[in-house]
Amino acid sequence: MTTPTRLAPTPVIDETARLLTEHYVFPEIAEQLTGLLQRRLTEGAYDVDDTEELARLVTTDLQSVNGDRHLRLKHHAAPVSTKRGAATLDAMRRDFDTSLGGAPRVQLLDGGVALVELAPMLFPLEWAAEPLSAAPTLASRAQALIVDLRANRGGDPDTVALVCSYLLDERTHLNTMHWRDGERSEQSWSLPYVPGARFGGSKPLYVLSSDSTFSAAEELAYDLQQLGRAVVVGEPTRGGAHPCQDWTLHPHLEATVPVGRAINPVSGTNWEGTGVQPDIPCAAADALDHAHALALARLAA
Repeated sequence: MTTPTRLAPTPVIDETARLLTEHYVFPEIAEQLTGLLQRRLTEGAYDVDDTEELARLVTTDLQSVNGDRHLRLKHHAAPVSTKRGAATLDAMRRDFDTSLGGAPRVQLLDGGVALVELAPMLFPLEWAAEPLSAAPTLASRAQALIVDLRANRGGDPDTVALVCSYLLDERTHLNTMHWRDGERSEQSWSLPYVPGARFGGSKPLYVLSSDSTFSAAEELAYDLQQLGRAVVVGEPTRGGAHPCQDWTLHPHLEATVPVGRAINPVSGTNWEGTGVQPDIPCAAADALDHAHALALARLAA
């Protein structure tokens, strides 16, 4: 068991404030938050015994103005690399190696309906291209498909585009990211070519959601829903639409700061704060049964 590390909070708060000022996608919110953090520091609110408690307190304050769930001070029990983004990538790599590359379940259900579970993340494309090509290719001959995102907590927007490419027939505009850096925009499109076989853009498609579905997993559900390609079944998702970058501030602390925002070309907005609203609301535990019944009924019709 790792012994909690006591830390003077001032350097962490100062660096968090600097990152907000320089990188947060909403500069006016960054200004409010830096003032809040410095005030709380002066009041002694961050004079705590260990880094885990400091991370909890700072995260609560960071999310108190606009509820941005991507804006966090994360605690890591084991010491992490000082290389930018390395702490998050190391944790993701452990999950990747124990989840068959992010596609832990491919199953043929009754009636010619396939189930593909994507969890716990949509991993970086350079890792996940092979498993996330194999899973939809295996399901491509099914009459209907259910994509289970109930335990998926996010990942890489490029991986979202790959998965969507197996579920559409033509190259399609999926999303646009607006970045603070350079005030530039970057469009995301499905791919004109994919390895293996597509499930395609016409057969019945259902996406399962829960209140744990987050970030890039929400984008996958939202993109397909807004295109009219999929029926979302389950619970409203967590509501995080801002891509972020990560900085190590201490061997046990990592700041994640959103540096962009997503705009869907159909809705003109995103799922930030509201979550993806299911077309068929139900408890997450019942979503698979509901989607399977819907698929069977549609195929029978």
